[in-house]
Amino acid sequence: MNLSFSFIIPVYNRPNEIKELLDSLRIQTYDQPFEVVIVEDGSTISSEEVIGEYVDVLSISYYKKPNSGPGDSRNYGMQKAKGNYFIILDSDCIVPPQYLIEADKSLQEDFVHCYGGPDAAHESFSNVQKAINYAMTSFLTTGGIRGGKKSVDKFQPRSFNMGISKEAFENVGGYGNIHPGEDPDLTIRIWNKGYRTKLISEAFVYHKRRIDWNKFYIQVNKFGMVRPILNKWHPETQKITYWFPTVFCVGFFISLLLALIGFKILWFMYSTYFLVLFIDALIKTRSLKVSILALLATVIQFFGYGYGFLKSTLYINFSNKKPEEIFPKLFFRVK
Repeated sequence: MNLSFSFIIPVYNRPNEIKELLDSLRIQTYDQPFEVVIVEDGSTISSEEVIGEYVDVLSISYYKKPNSGPGDSRNYGMQKAKGNYFIILDSDCIVPPQYLIEADKSLQEDFVHCYGGPDAAHESFSNVQKAINYAMTSFLTTGGIRGGKKSVDKFQPRSFNMGISKEAFENVGGYGNIHPGEDPDLTIRIWNKGYRTKLISEAFVYHKRRIDWNKFYIQVNKFGMVRPILNKWHPETQKITYWFPTVFCVGFFISLLLALIGFKILWFMYSTYFLVLFIDALIKTRSLKVSILALLATVIQFFGYGYGFLKSTLYINFSNKKPEEIFPKLFFRVK
């Protein structure tokens, strides 16, 4: 298939980030033309001046629109794009030089209408960013398959690094107005239309995750809150494993109480898990400090997600209100 790639990048008040991303796109080793579509999503800090520096070295289309969230902005960009295959990136990503070559090679060998790629930690990342990256990608945490597992039956791409054909976009209708959660919602609707998805491990990006501990907790808490909403919308996708972070947290508190009265087996099991997690992080990051911070990141991830999932499950299943009414902050109003 003759593929014509268009990168779709929404940006909101991040001119410095978009500069790093464009710097990485300009050194792609792919020898065919590709397009970069940037959508300024109601920013108060414009990226226009920065983008102007690249118009002579990249084929850039730049659009401004009122703020309506990342999903709607991606839809807007794909409607404007000239290519037949869209690659959606977050503005806080850095793309390695071989990215397009690897994506094109994989699609030529086994074409799918939607793919996802993993994220990795760049050497320039802070220790906190590296620790959060580990927690978000490790198979030992809720990161699971996002870390790059190949033997995945139905891989769910994420929009920090996701490809979708023009055909699939037009057939499915693009992203909804939930955020976060717009990624799995779109993927499920892609599956329901009969399209396949896959993971392209070699098409990875460096995802900077502009985040501190408080923002990380808020982020994973929202991830937990949207999952019961998606389960309600798409009941066929419900899995018992979505309860794991909640059960993990409840079990952790029970293990502490039991340890106080002398029953320490459960506490020993948790201690063993964290020891294995620390060793794995040390092997992968080669940093003692990052490995210690990775334990903190994992605890925040489990408790943030677990609490959000439990809270949302109770509200969604025992209320007559719509999810948009219960959790209005999880939805963008598209004008």
